[in-house]
Formats: sequence, structure tokens, C-alpha cells
Amino acid sequence: MATKVLVPRLGEGVDELTIVKWLKNEGDPVTEMESLLEVETDKVVTEIPSPAAGVVLKISALENTPVRVGEVMAWIGEPGERVGVSGVPASGAPAAVETGLKVEGQKPGEPPAVDSPPSTVTGGFLAPVVRKMAAEYNIDLSQVRGAGLNGRITKQDILSYLERSVTKPVNVSLETEGHGTATRGMLLPITSVRKQIAERMRHSKQISPHVLTVMEADMSRVAAHRAANKAAFVADGVNLTYTAYFMTAIAAGLKAHPLVNSTWTEQGILVQPEINIGMATSLGEEGLIVPVLRRADELSLLGMARAVNDLAGRARARKLRPEEVRDGTFTLTNHGTGGSLFAMPIINQPQCGILGVGALHKRPVVVSDAAGNDAIAIRPMVYLSFVFDHRILDGASADAFLEKVKGVLEAWG
Repeated sequence: MATKVLVPRLGEGVDELTIVKWLKNEGDPVTEMESLLEVETDKVVTEIPSPAAGVVLKISALENTPVRVGEVMAWIGEPGERVGVSGVPASGAPAAVETGLKVEGQKPGEPPAVDSPPSTVTGGFLAPVVRKMAAEYNIDLSQVRGAGLNGRITKQDILSYLERSVTKPVNVSLETEGHGTATRGMLLPITSVRKQIAERMRHSKQISPHVLTVMEADMSRVAAHRAANKAAFVADGVNLTYTAYFMTAIAAGLKAHPLVNSTWTEQGILVQPEINIGMATSLGEEGLIVPVLRRADELSLLGMARAVNDLAGRARARKLRPEEVRDGTFTLTNHGTGGSLFAMPIINQPQCGILGVGALHKRPVVVSDAAGNDAIAIRPMVYLSFVFDHRILDGASADAFLEKVKGVLEAWG
């Protein structure tokens, strides 16, 4: 009896997932609990194991396609076992598994005939997503080597081909928005992560009036403390980064100014009961992800550094759990890792604000001694860019929060 592979619920409130990649093709053998496919929710990729041993009889959900919890994604069964149109195992002689492709002469809603195989190229059938991509990018499929079963060309084969041909212009004609003129150029596929980032950033800019305020902080005391304690932290298995200091200072700022740790609602401004700070982490060309450090105000510097190491490491290794990227109440983004001094980050909805940290540079600054005498000194300085939702905060309250963050950093130790 064939076994259904259902869309799992990966967390509370998660009703829809996106299939990133099938790790098995139709006809491939699979063992129980062997990884069958990768799915994504909230930019976290999770491997889904097979619920049974056998062969993959039918894949009914395509890559880069959203699916809802409880839907059937595939069927696992014995070699030769068939699955009918309704998804019910069919009896009789072994036959080709349905692919969902329309066969010439087939009436709407009619299943493809057993003796009418799907379109083939170089020994494998073409899934709809493969045919669509080949048409969009004007790809000669005879030049693509299929890595799937019996030489089947998969979506990943198309993407790999495009990567190898990245310097070659793709013969694509598009109408330029607002002008109606055709243009040609390189059309790159949009990943599900990039789609999520684009939609969330557009949504945030539409609903929140973004305002930027900037201060600079003298990091002399933090730098000295880090230099004096880095070896001791390493002995505890922890890498003491500047991020841990920034996260600690933000937690202190949010605790002193709870309105910054809030969300706008039509019923009123909801002040969050916990301080959960998101930490924007780069995934390279794939975009970024924001793991959340919960109850950050309860952590010592050692605990903060350990949590930062853990979340950042698992984020880059794609090992985060869906619940670890949810329920953030504020976000830190360290754009200075690439040398940037200033930035205007976009608020991670439904939060009130986001703090951007620039590159730490030694600069000449004016310092005053206890007697009020001024002098020029070299100090490690950093710009703190705070973007806030003007529906919730005004300039004075935003500056008070940022002044607190700055004060914690400058008074360290």
C-alpha cells in the first residue's frame, strides 16, 4: 500500500511552506527517515524525511511551489505500484506514474494515457518548471546534461547551466515597466529567499514611515575590554565579537525605553513583554536571515557571546529551526562588516526599529579632560544608525534610546 508524503507543520502558525529542492526523483529508491526533500519557511530550509521505505512513485508538488500543511507532496510505495489520478493507489499492471503534463489530444481534466509518455529530452522527461525555465532563458536543452534518473533534466541542472553561462547574454525580451520598450539582457532566476526579502522590504516601506537618526560612539572601552578578555572567552569555547557588545547595549536600551520594544496596531501600541533581538546574518549571494536571540536582557556578556556564536554559525550552516527566526521585537544589522560607515536599514515588520552598526574606524576626535581642556586624540569610532517607525516614536524618544545604547558602549567596564 502506497504511503502519502504530507506537508508537515513545522511550527505554530506555519500553514504554508515552499518546496526548495527534491532530493529524490520519481522512481528513486528511498529508505525510511532518509531525507526526501528540502522545504523553506521564514527563510529557514529544513530537510523532510521519507515516512516509509520503497520507491518514489509520484511527486505531486514542484520545486519553488508553495504548499499548505496537510497537502500530499508525493507517494512512496513498492516498485511497479501505481497511483491513480485521485492519489489513490491503483491496481493492475505496472504503468508509468502520472506527471501532470498535458498530452496532445488530452481533454481538460482527463488523465494522460499510459502509452503517451511525457515530452522527453536526452533520456528524461521534462517537468513543467524545467520546460518553463528553458523557454524563459532560451536554453538549448541538448546542451544541458541531466543529472536526474535516466538522464532527466532537473531544475537544478538548469540553474547550474545558467551559472556556468553567467557571462553569456541570455536571449530574453522584456517590456520595460512604464515604457513599453523591449530590452534584452541577463535574466537571473529569483530564489524563494530573494522573493521573501523583496516582499517584506516593500511591505515595510509601504506601511511604516521610516526616519533615520545617527550618533557616533567611542568604542575605546569596549575595544580594551575585548582585548583583555578575548582569551578567557576562547577558553570557554566562545568567540568574543563586537556583536555581543552591541546586542547587550541594545538590550539595555530597550529595557530603559520600552516604547522602542513595541508594535503598532490599530487598537493601540503594543509594548512587547520580552526583549527578543534579531541579528541580521548574511548568507552570501542568497541574501540574509535574521535569527532571534530571545530574552536578551537576561544574558551576561558571556551568555550573549555564546548565543551570538551559536545562532550565526547555525544560520550560515542552514541549521536554524523555524521558530528561531520568529517573534523578534528589535533588529541589529552590522552593515559595517563590508566597510560601510552609514546605512538606512529597513525595519523588520512588525517591529518599531532597527539599529545599523557601521565599520569601526580609528579617527581623530576632540576629547576633553576633567578640567574641560580639549585635545585631539585617535579613537576607535563607530556610527550607530537607528531607523524607527515615526508612528510610534518621535525624534526625542528615538534619540534618548540611541543615547542609552551609546552610553552603555562608551562606559563599558
